[in-house]
Amino acid sequence: MADALRPSARVTEMVAAMTLDEKAGLTAGVDFWSTLPVERVGLPRVRLTDGPNGARGPVTRGEGGLRAVCVPCGTALGASWDVDLLERVGVLLGTEARRKACRVLLAPTVNIHRSPLAGRNFECYSEDPLLSGRAAAALVRGVQAQDVATTVKHLVANDAEHERTSMSSDVDERTLREIYLLPFELAIREGGSLGVMTSYNRLNGIWCTEDEALLGGILRDEWGFSGFVVTDWYGVTTTEVSPAAGVDLEMPGPGRAFGAPLADAVRAGTVAEADLDAQVTRLLSVFERVGALDDTGTEEPTSADEPADRELALEAAVSGTVLLTNDGTLPLDRSALRRVAVIGPNAAKAVIMGGGSSHVEPFHVATPLEAIGDHLGPDVEVVHEPGVDITRAAPTLKAEVAVTYHAGSEPGGEQVRAETLTATQLLSFGPPQGVPAEFTARATCTFTPERTGPHLFTLAQAGRARLAVGGRVLIDGMATPLPRGRTFMGYGSKEVTETIDLVAGDPVEIAIDYTSGGDGGSGGVYGVKVGLRALLPPDAVERAVAAAAEADVAVVVVGTDDEWESEGFDRRSMDLPGEQDGLIRAVAAANPRTVVVVNAGAPVTMDWIDDPAAVVQAWFGGQAMGPALARILTGDAEPGGRLPTTVPERLEHNPSWGTFPGDHDHHRYGEGVFVGYRWYQSRHLPVRFPFGHGLSYTTFDVGTPTVPASFTAGTGDELVVEVPVTNTGSRSGSEVVQLYVAPPSRTEVPRPPQELKAFAKVHLTAGESTVVRLTLDDRAFAWWDVGTEGHAAVVERLPLKPPGAAAAVRSPGWRVEAGTYALRVGRSSADIAHVVPVEVVPA
Repeated sequence: MADALRPSARVTEMVAAMTLDEKAGLTAGVDFWSTLPVERVGLPRVRLTDGPNGARGPVTRGEGGLRAVCVPCGTALGASWDVDLLERVGVLLGTEARRKACRVLLAPTVNIHRSPLAGRNFECYSEDPLLSGRAAAALVRGVQAQDVATTVKHLVANDAEHERTSMSSDVDERTLREIYLLPFELAIREGGSLGVMTSYNRLNGIWCTEDEALLGGILRDEWGFSGFVVTDWYGVTTTEVSPAAGVDLEMPGPGRAFGAPLADAVRAGTVAEADLDAQVTRLLSVFERVGALDDTGTEEPTSADEPADRELALEAAVSGTVLLTNDGTLPLDRSALRRVAVIGPNAAKAVIMGGGSSHVEPFHVATPLEAIGDHLGPDVEVVHEPGVDITRAAPTLKAEVAVTYHAGSEPGGEQVRAETLTATQLLSFGPPQGVPAEFTARATCTFTPERTGPHLFTLAQAGRARLAVGGRVLIDGMATPLPRGRTFMGYGSKEVTETIDLVAGDPVEIAIDYTSGGDGGSGGVYGVKVGLRALLPPDAVERAVAAAAEADVAVVVVGTDDEWESEGFDRRSMDLPGEQDGLIRAVAAANPRTVVVVNAGAPVTMDWIDDPAAVVQAWFGGQAMGPALARILTGDAEPGGRLPTTVPERLEHNPSWGTFPGDHDHHRYGEGVFVGYRWYQSRHLPVRFPFGHGLSYTTFDVGTPTVPASFTAGTGDELVVEVPVTNTGSRSGSEVVQLYVAPPSRTEVPRPPQELKAFAKVHLTAGESTVVRLTLDDRAFAWWDVGTEGHAAVVERLPLKPPGAAAAVRSPGWRVEAGTYALRVGRSSADIAHVVPVEVVPA
């Protein structure tokens, strides 16, 4: 854990020199991405940036801005099981944040994969708290080594998007401690995170921004956290309660509960100035730690496309790619290939990230089709047929889009800003920088169709907009407001569609007019998005099957995209969208050498799993997903991933079935500690693929562990498990050694059959051996005892008290029961190579 932040003389003097209004002003953003500068005392503004996929800079998606390195999504990083790699990815993200003139990175996201349907699963690491926490701690260390503070998020139990800003996550204390708080604890204690972001939801009825037991008791007193706590954007905050609870910074600005209202509350005596001073001191201490107090606050954000960054993004994509099945078809023998069919809805588009606030504009993107063609070279013919289309409406058009902004909500106002975007989408939380609250915008670009026929256009708006194509108004959301929908993270309209015939090679002008007036700007969100796609011919599936039948191998790229997996809403089904299941079966029937690539951020139904020759889980692999996939298919890279989350056979088998996403303002965590593999194994439910599963192109022998016969808990000692590992195959590869702990046969509370307590990833050349050292401490054997204080109060009311009622009251805390535990070492939660007993004796 990083050293506790103690206020320096410089910080103490700065706080003392500030006026009440200046101190209060520092607790709220001055705009969407910056804190208040106080030049009089030498305090510059400090900028923050999203996030988990890459550092976008102090701009909102859709506002233009700078390009950034796009790393794989959280699930893909979790699938790497590689803490050394995660730390290097953190260094990259920290470096990128500095390039963008930011000192705070709004990452990592460590919420748990409670349900396969959670809309933001792709952004999180795992269903397991230990894997999530160790991954987060590594990323934090890397980021903060670049003098950038992280804000591990979202504290806590923000595991669904449905009504996420108002729901109460109802979680019992034991489950909260053992599952949902553990990733945050590890990110702070092992990673040293300098920041924490609160979640939107309530926890057991209390807003997390008002929960003193959470922010003060657990976070600060128990874990020793001395950094700052920031709200999620537009999260509920109260002037009188949140400062004392432990919230330091309300974002974005201007403040609603903090800032000027907080200064007024101090003057009125309803908030102690000492609480305000504590907030400001914590903020400034973090700013000093990362060097922000020595900035000017006027540094210009920049972009850099470095070869080393591209290589790391590629390495991370490869390391997280999971080979689920393989009959020997993979890796492909390039010398035997003459024709390859690349098929599927995600083959000719780069689906590299989910939807929402983590979006960045990457430097380099190659679709799977492009990457496979480039990698195979000119001697191999690569043919493409999409087969089916999964877009709900249409993807935004990638083009050079000229945008002008004008003052006033009616056309003809003074131009106040101009910019060039790379896609037909405008989005801002609050008016764009330098633009008044009432404004209009006009965006234009040119589109040249590649084929003749019907093209589907879509329009979605938060505000009011009009779309014209070739001078013809196609959709008018100004004259008739569009119905409410789920676009723009739930603040926008439905996507309205219209079809128009276009001619291949004939360019048409696309014009978008937008006004913030009328019913626009819902929730402070201003946006318009225009989508476009050429409609598939009626025989699209037949054409795909014919292409597959004539190829040496067929690669079918299926999955989801940011219309199906996004911040702001949850998935409604685990099934692949559209007719992808049928396409897989048809292509596999036409060509026995069919490889299916699943390009999705969360588990999907795979009833067709036995049909293809091989199945690869590529996730949302960041900007290098396409090249990584091409290298893995041909054996030029090893699929290094292992599943960070269970793939169930049926949605109804998952532990949150019946309680997800919640109703009547409550998310009920009824499964308790039995999350993910803990649930499936305790219920003896079959799964499609178990937690930790992943195949290799080589073979490994995991030898018998060396384990002490006994372990005495409570002494501060560690139990060391040594596991010999040998690459017994003919090529280099990686293996993840996983150590699960099974409790004694009789325990005081229900416990999962086994829980992951240590892991290590090793990279070995053919024939190479090593010894993996895995360490366990008291917590590896412990469960959270809620204590008997509440029980004692209940018993006190009973007329006839049960035997033993007068026993000493036991306080809450971690508890280790004596007994024989089983250390289970293997390659996945289901593939256990060795079981070794150890006697645990509490001190």
